[in-house]
Amino acid sequence: MPADEKPTASVWTRPRPRQREHLTREQIVAEAIRLLDAEGVEELSMRKLGTRLGTAATSLYRHVASKDELIELVVDDVYGEPDVPTAVDGTRWRAAVTRTATELRAMTLRHPWIAPELGQVGLVHIGPNAMRMSSALLAQFEAAGFPADEMDQAMGTLMAYVIGIATAEAAYLSLIARSGKTEQEWVAGLRPAFDEATREHPRLRAGSSAQQDVHPQRIRDDNFAYGLDRVLDGLTARLTP
Repeated sequence: MPADEKPTASVWTRPRPRQREHLTREQIVAEAIRLLDAEGVEELSMRKLGTRLGTAATSLYRHVASKDELIELVVDDVYGEPDVPTAVDGTRWRAAVTRTATELRAMTLRHPWIAPELGQVGLVHIGPNAMRMSSALLAQFEAAGFPADEMDQAMGTLMAYVIGIATAEAAYLSLIARSGKTEQEWVAGLRPAFDEATREHPRLRAGSSAQQDVHPQRIRDDNFAYGLDRVLDGLTARLTP
């Protein structure tokens, strides 16, 4: 990088400020996640976060330069939740990747606010937890036998599927949460209107009727597993001599 060119602004590209008070960055991040889980990203502000921590917003700026930096930190902290397999075995790469994908989906559904942030957080991928997950996935694809120029593409394909379907699920579950109903209650309440709308679409009606007695969470889990298996089938085909 030329001497007169500044690095891209990010919490990861500037020195961490020296600790000068009892409040820590870790406390700020933990409380921010609790606020986001309870109220969503629209309600996150430095003023509200400071109130929850019993301090002024100005105190927070000694630890994070902006709300955007705070988002980078909370996203990377949440990326630390999945239990990513570290053992590498070329014969079990698919099971390891499936486990990581399932954990990533579960992480997103625990924190629905994170779904739209994953594609907007800029340099979050250089945070330590995101780097750890990416590195572990690349190790699995390397052990499977993907060539060097395909490993990153294979990981990108997997992540696009997982984040895409988890984002849709998170939006769906947030809608239900706002209704004050359980998922089963919400689906049951929608069924009469759905049945009426599908009277002239027998294939849609038949598919819905076949799953009428299945818990909607089970349907979502099965749909995710089916799609993930097909993605991995496609990637596995790349390894066929």
